[in-house]
This record gives sequence, C-alpha cells and structure tokens, in this order.
Amino acid sequence: MHFLVSKLNFLTAIGEFVTLIREVIVATVRRPPSWALIREQLYNMGVLSLPVVAVTGFSTGLVLAAQSFFQLSDKGLVGATGLMVGKSMITELGPVLTAFMVTGRVGAAMCAELGTMRVTEQIDALQTMAVNPHRYLMAPRFLSGMIMMPLLTVFSIFMGIYGGYLIAVFYFRMSPTTYFDPMPIYITNFDLLIGIVKAFFFGVLIVTISCFKGIRTSGGAEGVGRATTNSVVVCYTFILFTNFLITLGLNILKNATGWFS
Repeated sequence: MHFLVSKLNFLTAIGEFVTLIREVIVATVRRPPSWALIREQLYNMGVLSLPVVAVTGFSTGLVLAAQSFFQLSDKGLVGATGLMVGKSMITELGPVLTAFMVTGRVGAAMCAELGTMRVTEQIDALQTMAVNPHRYLMAPRFLSGMIMMPLLTVFSIFMGIYGGYLIAVFYFRMSPTTYFDPMPIYITNFDLLIGIVKAFFFGVLIVTISCFKGIRTSGGAEGVGRATTNSVVVCYTFILFTNFLITLGLNILKNATGWFS
C-alpha cells in the first residue's frame, strides 16, 4: 500500500511539474514580463555567476591538460592534449559543470526565495491582487535560464581551453601551435551544437525544478531548507540523466540524417 501511495505521489508531482512548465510558457508568450524583472534575473544568474564559472572552467582545463599530457606523453601523442581539452570541455564538462555551479549558486537561491514567499503567504497575496505568479515570479527566471546558461557555458569552455593552454605551454613546454592546431580539424560544428543544446536544456531544468520545489514548499523555515536541499539534489540528478539522453539522441539523429557529417 505504501508503495502504491509513493507511486501515486510521484506521478502527481510529475503532472504538476509539466503543468507548471506549460503555464509558465503560456504566461511568457501571452504577456511577457517587464524588462526590469528580466534584467534583474539576467544579472543575478549571468553576471554574478561569472566568477564561480570562471574558476570552475579554468581549474577543469588545468586538470584535463595535465592528465592528458601524462597519459599521452609515453605514447607519442602529446599533440592531442589540446584536442582532448577542447573536445571534453565543449561536449561534456563545460555544460555539466556550469549547470552544477549555477544550480548551487542560483537554483538553490531561487527555491529558497520562492519557498519563503510561499510559507509567508506572499504568493497568495499576489494572487489576491490579481498578479499572476507565473508571469511575475517564474517567467523572468525562465527566460534568464534559457539565455544565460548557453552564454555561461561558452564562457566556461573558453576558460577551460585557456587554462589547459597555460599549463601545456608554460609548464609542459608545448608550443602554442601544437596545442591549438588539431582543434579546427577534429572539433566540428556538431560538437558545438551538443554543448549549446545541453546548456539550453540544463537552464530550463534548473529554473523549473527550483521554482517548482519552491512554490510547493510547506512547513515553515524547516520546510524551506528541506525543499532547497531536495531541489539541488533533483537538479543534479536530472542534469546527469538529461546529459546522457541528449548525447545519445543527437548522435542517433546525426547518424540517421547525416546532418553535420
């Protein structure tokens, strides 16, 4: 019996989540939120996330370059160091690690803010004043997630490649041409497409899951903390699972249609 109740609650939550996404999209398209609200969220998610994204991408590039060099040096393939850094950052590590950082810095804050508004009945007050919470609270965050996540991912990729370049050239004494020359040959437009598509969907997931957990918060301050923790865990899980699905789906589509071949 308990198993059936858990299953029913899970299916109910999925239905409510899909309904929330639909209502936010409808509210955004029907009457877009004011530019002031969107600008504030763009600044919070984008500009304020630049330092942590830069450090994450840069340090990841350092590690990738060092590991690649050590693994390839005894095989005579040192020239592939830059290629491995670029390929890994563009297709996998750039989007995923950026999404993790944005989840921890922005997603948790979104959930805590909306959760606090829910338990203090501020969202109910907005509805009483005929203000659509989906348009006023969630639509600006939804738009900022779709816009800023791809941009932050591109910035993270750049920092990772640059970090790998610094350690490869100034520590391992590789020439800059050896580091960069293989990239235009073996990194394709399809690789860039994978990274950007992943970042777009990760942005949507982070915002919608965080907002969904926030507006369903109950139980006072303890409930806000519990909802925030759950939102971060669920975001991480969905990011990893969606990462696999997008990689598999786009590669199957590429092989079936011949696009980007």
